[in-house]
Amino acid sequence: MAEEIKTIAPQTVWGYFYEFTQIPRPTGQMERVTRFVVEQGKRLGLETIRDAVGNVLIRKPATKGYEGKPVVILQSHLDMVPQKNSDVAHDFAKDPIDAYIDGDWVKARGTTLGADNGIGASLALAVLADASLQHGTIEALFTVDEEVGMDGAFGLKSDFLKGRKLINCDSEEEGKLFVGCAGGADLNVEFRYKKGSPLIEGDVAVRLFLSGLKGGHSGVDIHLGRANANKLLFRFLKEAVSDYGVRLAAVSGGSLRNAIPREAEAIITLPKDNLDLLWELVADYQDIYRAEYSGVDDNISLKAEMTVSPVSLIPEEIQDDLINAIEACQNGVITMLHDFPDTVESSSNLAVVKSAAGLIEIKILARSASESRKSALLSSLESVFAMAGAKVDYGGAYNGWQPNISSTVLATMSQVYEQLYGAKPAVAVMHAGLECGIIQGIYPDMDMISFGPDIKHPHSPDEAVSIHSVARTYELLKKTMSSVE
Repeated sequence: MAEEIKTIAPQTVWGYFYEFTQIPRPTGQMERVTRFVVEQGKRLGLETIRDAVGNVLIRKPATKGYEGKPVVILQSHLDMVPQKNSDVAHDFAKDPIDAYIDGDWVKARGTTLGADNGIGASLALAVLADASLQHGTIEALFTVDEEVGMDGAFGLKSDFLKGRKLINCDSEEEGKLFVGCAGGADLNVEFRYKKGSPLIEGDVAVRLFLSGLKGGHSGVDIHLGRANANKLLFRFLKEAVSDYGVRLAAVSGGSLRNAIPREAEAIITLPKDNLDLLWELVADYQDIYRAEYSGVDDNISLKAEMTVSPVSLIPEEIQDDLINAIEACQNGVITMLHDFPDTVESSSNLAVVKSAAGLIEIKILARSASESRKSALLSSLESVFAMAGAKVDYGGAYNGWQPNISSTVLATMSQVYEQLYGAKPAVAVMHAGLECGIIQGIYPDMDMISFGPDIKHPHSPDEAVSIHSVARTYELLKKTMSSVE
């Protein structure tokens, strides 16, 4: 039962996290979770403000003797990524997360857990609730709708926050302090056609289903080389169309721009006489994919089954342009940072491919720590689809967070970490997008770092958060709050 996580130490942190698992909070459905946070602030007797876009700010006054300390902002976001395995019956709009303990890890059964960023919000609430902690004034900022569009951060006003020292609680590697992150932008692609082509007499219909991939966060996990379901499916389709008379009727792969797609499916038709050859091709490609991704994605499954005939087919010229463009589309790691070894600089995630009557939509998320390379990557991706006759536009752009290794918050937390754990934390730049870049644009003089406990595979049903790491992270945060100058 999910309630067992309330028994984990520190119980205040895990008690709040349990409450977050019980509140449906996918991006765009923020009313219940923001109401919960507002209630916590008022219950603690603290100044609690909600701004025009829904962000919540709770202000805790300095303890006696600490009035001269600087104001410190604890920042986290309230929404989570809704991803589930295809065999799990879960409605993210109304069902609680079924969390459980597995050794040192808290996980969820068949869905994302929401530790990204529910643990960060729980750490902040626990600090607010701790009456024994000595600290300067604290501003706990809980932003909304981060995972799609970062709307909460973009909606911040320049007079909302009093503090100029910020600790973002949204990173996922304990023992690392992050001082920068990549920016990103969406590429939205549309293939349109007036009407579908008629079925070919004598052809039969088959459903293809690619599954079993790990997926994951398109920033945090992109360097792991995991398979992209859209790329694999269209690689198969190219040969099937070229050599076996296959026609494409419908396709659907991926669901969120910042999650590596784990599943994809298509409805195809082909001459009945080629069915046996198709079954062989499916089996061959499954073997190829498993061999190529051995040790990375070991459970790739490509299946085919007979299905009812579709109403119409995607016109052949659109089908061919679509397949060729997706085959040519850059995906995965593009460039690496020189100043921070083993850190991705630029990447592309071919996140969503979805067809409907007269329309095929494709969504790609491009990330880069360099604005010029982000622009170059977007231009390259645009060119591929423009040559294929698609309409292309941009959206959801956000700036990266430029590193500041002279940060006083960084110096304080590094010193505290070494005092607590006998080792210096690593200083790093994150490839995933954080709200810090947007906040930096609104508050140019803000001194920021990001930290958090170990979280594995956010944005996928394999998401898990380390219990001992949460405890260490909370101790680090409490000691830091008493030490910031």
